[in-house]
Amino acid sequence: MTAQLPVRPPGPPEDAVPAPATKGVPERRQPSRLLAPLRQTGQLFALGLAVARAIFRRPFQAREFIEQFWFIASVTILPAALVSIPFGAVIALQVGSLTQQLGAQSFTGGASVLAVIQQASPLIVALLIAGAGGSAICADLGSRKIREELDAMEVMGVSPVQRLVVPRVLATMFVAVLLNGLVSVVGTLGGYFFNVIMQGGTPGAYLASFSALAQLPDLYISEFKALIFGFLAGIVAAYRGLNPRGGPKGVGDAVNQSVVITFMLLFFVNMVITAVYLQIVPAKGS
Repeated sequence: MTAQLPVRPPGPPEDAVPAPATKGVPERRQPSRLLAPLRQTGQLFALGLAVARAIFRRPFQAREFIEQFWFIASVTILPAALVSIPFGAVIALQVGSLTQQLGAQSFTGGASVLAVIQQASPLIVALLIAGAGGSAICADLGSRKIREELDAMEVMGVSPVQRLVVPRVLATMFVAVLLNGLVSVVGTLGGYFFNVIMQGGTPGAYLASFSALAQLPDLYISEFKALIFGFLAGIVAAYRGLNPRGGPKGVGDAVNQSVVITFMLLFFVNMVITAVYLQIVPAKGS
């Protein structure tokens, strides 16, 4: 007769490690997707403050600044000049048609030129810088990020913000200010040509209405808008370039997002600055 071995009841193996007790330990909550836009907005503002502080710190990357300034200017100067002509023409034709209906043809020049200088010129410059220069900045920083070049710089004690971001943001600001003057002049000349030649306006009345309605703060606010818009375009492009997702495809998505976000911010900030300016600076003759 053979002896029967005792049958072991089914259960966990002998070498199984018991799971640690989690009773009383709070679970780690995943970040809410609803708060993601707020977090990204805060990070964007933090980057803007960091860049503003790093501008006045040494050493200043003069060579990088000159290279970025020349690159952004070379890709935006010709499109800005070409785009400003139809913008000035459309504004002049629309304002001229409206003033003819109201019987105020003598104010066509002042109204059209003020619209070009105060509104159209800074927006044209900012949109071109964001579309051409900002997308290039975002793609450059994003490719450096996925190749881990920025991480290597931080390991060596070099700040990517001061070394790469600050020169690019300063370049976008200075190019925006200089291009704003060019676009204002070209847009004004285009409006003058279409109003005087196409609509049969009087050159003397066009110039007289401009001198009667325009004032020097109008030019100041135009340049101030261009400076702020250039800063916003550079900061948004740098932020999206420093935070890509998903490798090369994420870099492409970051470029598209930077352009869209910049456009939205530009129109909102333009509305705020214009409202404040109209409340602070009185109209000429009032």
